[in-house]
Order: sequence, then C-alpha cells, then structure tokens
Amino acid sequence: MPRTALAAVHDGRGNRLEIKEIQVADPGPGEVLVRLGASGVCGSDRHVLDGEWNLPSPTVMGHEGAGTVEAVGEGVTGLAPGDSVILSWYYPCRRCRACAAGKAWACTGTRAPECLLPDGTTRLRDGDDVVYPYLAVGTMSEYTVVPESAAVRIPSDVPFDVASLIGCSITTGVGAVVNNARVPAGSSAVVVGCGGVGLAVIMGLALAGAHPIIAVDTAEEKLAAARSFGATHTLRAGDDVAAQVAELTGGGADYAFEVIGRVETIETLPSLLAPGGVGVLVGLPPEGAKAGIDVLELAEAGKTLIGSNYGGAVPSLDFPRLAELYLAGKLPLDSLISHRVRLDEVNEAFDAMRDGTRTRSVIVFD
Repeated sequence: MPRTALAAVHDGRGNRLEIKEIQVADPGPGEVLVRLGASGVCGSDRHVLDGEWNLPSPTVMGHEGAGTVEAVGEGVTGLAPGDSVILSWYYPCRRCRACAAGKAWACTGTRAPECLLPDGTTRLRDGDDVVYPYLAVGTMSEYTVVPESAAVRIPSDVPFDVASLIGCSITTGVGAVVNNARVPAGSSAVVVGCGGVGLAVIMGLALAGAHPIIAVDTAEEKLAAARSFGATHTLRAGDDVAAQVAELTGGGADYAFEVIGRVETIETLPSLLAPGGVGVLVGLPPEGAKAGIDVLELAEAGKTLIGSNYGGAVPSLDFPRLAELYLAGKLPLDSLISHRVRLDEVNEAFDAMRDGTRTRSVIVFD
C-alpha cells in the first residue's frame, strides 16, 4: 500500500524547495523502504538548486540520510525491518568491472546519477506524476525506497543526525585522505575550504597523523572550527597563502586538498605543493567548469593532481568503519553539526550555506 510522506521537492525552477505531501510505494524486489531519521543539508544539493547542475524534476532533494528499515522487498537478505542504516547516494550494481575491483565509487552499472532505481523507475509519486529521488535516495523526505545496495547497516547506537553525515560529507572528506591520497603519518597538508567536507578532511588528516595541518578559509568562524577539529595552523584566504604555506612547511605541503570547487582555488593548488607533492580535488565545481594549470611546472616538479569521488569509498565497508570510529571517540562528528532543523526550515538552511554562516545543518525528522 502506498503511504504518504512530507518531502522537500524542487520543481526545477528557482532555488526554493516546496514542502509537500507525496506518495511512497512499497519496495519492489531487491528494494528497501526506509523511514528517515535525519538528512544532511549538503553543498551538492545547493549546486542543483542554484542551477549549476541539471537533474530530472520534480525532485525530492537530499542525499545524506540515515534512518530505520521499515520493510524489505522480495529477495532482500542482508537487511530486515528495524535495522539502522545509512544511505549511499551512489548505489553500486555489484556486477560491473569497477565493483568487482572493489571500486564501488566508480560503478558503471548504477542509475543513481539519473535519480532512478535499477529498473529505471522510482517509487515516488505526486498524484499521477513521477517524482525523482535525488541520486536515487531523496533523503529530504519522511520515507524513501532505495536499492538494497544503497542501504548500509550500522550500529543502532549511532545517532541518525551523525549517521546522515557519514553518508556523504564525512566519507568524502575522510576518504579523500585515507583512500585516495593515502596520507602517511608525519606528512604536511593544507586544506583549502573549511565547510563541512573540508572539516571532514581535517579530521581525516588528524586521524592519519599528518603534521602540520594548515587550514585556509575566508571566514574566521570556519577557521576556528578547523582548529577544533585538528588544524595546527590557519590562514585567511588571499593573504599570500602559497608563501605562508611554504614557510610553515619548509618549501610546500606534501598534500593539498581543494574542498570548495572554485576554478580560482583549483588553479592555485599546485603552488601550495612541495616538489613531488599531491594535490587532491575534492570540491565539485559547476558543470562544464575548466581550470588552467601550468603543465610544465607540474611536470618538472613531479607534482600530481588526483580527483576524489565519494572519498574513494566502498560504502558497505567504509560506513560501518566510520561509525565505529565515531563510537570510539576518534571522530568528533557531533561537534560538526551547528544547527538541527525541521524539514520546513530547509530553505533557511540553504540560505545560511550560501552566506557561509553555518558549519553544518541537519534536518531531523520526528
């Protein structure tokens, strides 16, 4: 029987979300019905709302979510009603070459970017009209239906607001450090951009034993947050950052992470690196953005630029690991959440993100 759910829906026009009632069908074969406990408010959602990325619409926004399994479809064997789960916004097909190689983040068989389930449909409706769940999860809704591979069981004592962030920003940030860059202990690192994902990168660097850890941002409150999560030095953007990084590290950082997605900062990333250093592109720019890099300088100095998608994560492995690290006190994720909001406060949360006045907002469902 279809049920109703309140959801934050984008009609494809403007940057505002409408809170409206939608219908959510029962899960089909291989699918899971989840009652959401929390949903993060993430910059990737803002890219869509601000017209920088294109999606089918109308769309239930949200891709950082955690909640409780309510029901499972035929053939689901790894989950049961009552399980606590984190949702993965890039569900793996588990059959393609990338999945077989342990690279779930590079899966070529998923239909998540189309906002579709594996059979090419969705379980969401607004009357007779199809509604698309963002990245096939649509977490800004009281209920959602996802493929079994998109729901990862975690310990029930991890709060849903914390768990929701593991679904994207924490995995993306920490994973960029430990999976993509594989930063050795004692390496120097600089992080450009101290929003939610940037702070997760800093937490990952602290976890890996990097030193020094240099944080760069324009907002003093974000730099203060960076210090609380493990940054040893903070710099205001625009204050000849490359020279200051060189002074603090003795010639440039071993690793530099760009976590904004701005062409201007991406272009400066090589200047922050020591010879042989590695720059990691974590921030996501608008579609079609191009950056200019001094290729000769990059080659002669033996510097490397790598892309990081979803922190190089295998959610079925990384989500539980990160949850256990949180429970062990190794990742202070509670402190990352500056505002817990209701679903009907979501537009204000995005406005605050645009203004840079919050660390992280999380929607908490009753």
